[in-house]
Amino acid sequence: MLSVEVTEKGYLHLPADLAQRYFPNDALVAMVRDGELWLLPTRGAAAGGLLLKQRNRHGDRSVLIWDVLPPGTLPGWRAAHWDDERGMVRVALREEGAGLS
Repeated sequence: MLSVEVTEKGYLHLPADLAQRYFPNDALVAMVRDGELWLLPTRGAAAGGLLLKQRNRHGDRSVLIWDVLPPGTLPGWRAAHWDDERGMVRVALREEGAGLS
């Protein structure tokens, strides 16, 4: 199982292995649908979307998504999974997906 972190300041933190595997061009589109955050990879900065920034020497990535998140979204770790059919990472935003350590 994958997990990502939503911070108090509205950043999404992605572990290095998740970012490298699913977002090799360091760019994505983020949208909320049905209580989930959908993260779709793009073909790089020229294709538009949000750019992932390297957070540390381990290669973890970060992206500011506060403007996409529903009001009242609490910070914390969220369960995530790759959706092969749709070609995207789906992140649980509801309570049952929060609280991972």
